[in-house]
Amino acid sequence: MGEKTVSILIGPNGSGKTTLINVISGFYRPDSGKVQYDSTDITGWPPHLVYKSGVARTFQIPALFTKLTVLENLLVAEKKNPGESFDKALFKRFWVRKEEAAVEKAASILRTLGLMRQANTPAYLLSGGQMKLLEMGRALMSDSKLLLLDEPVSGVNPTLAHEIFSKIIKLRDEAGITFFIVEHRLDIAMKYVDHMTAMALGKVIASGHPEHVVGEAKVVEAYLGD
Repeated sequence: MGEKTVSILIGPNGSGKTTLINVISGFYRPDSGKVQYDSTDITGWPPHLVYKSGVARTFQIPALFTKLTVLENLLVAEKKNPGESFDKALFKRFWVRKEEAAVEKAASILRTLGLMRQANTPAYLLSGGQMKLLEMGRALMSDSKLLLLDEPVSGVNPTLAHEIFSKIIKLRDEAGITFFIVEHRLDIAMKYVDHMTAMALGKVIASGHPEHVVGEAKVVEAYLGD
């Protein structure tokens, strides 16, 4: 994947899409092959080191702190937390300034995602689509340049699904973020993605321009056989 792209990974159920995301993000160790990010071999790195390297992910079912507010969910995802350092925690001016900066950063992300009005709302009161946006916001708090999104519009109404992809395009263009997305809803995703890869039975069967890939005989056969 090149810089500032939105790539989508498609395939029938059981083709290995989420497994691939788990391997890239460090939740699974690969049996073979390599995972390389930004010229660095990150194969087999644990999730926290992959995260620190600049790769963040979301899940099919949002993994939120449901009893915390929307804003609090973003703040706990801030990886530059001075409270974790004993020496810096001794200097109130230092960590207060850093906390204020984190709140400003979180507020900016909430505005970008259209969640500012829900900043003080407990996460469990959000709609399914808003939860998907919030989880993406948590990933954005990491300052990662590659976001792995696992079905970001699954179960979301079409209007909000289009809004989510529009925000993804905005983040690509304005923040220089590359997205690698697993998604089934091609009717919505097709108009937004730059590149498509298709999998079946754990293997890549086609890759390239979205319209070309969906027309490949092997891809059509894989879906019809599902």
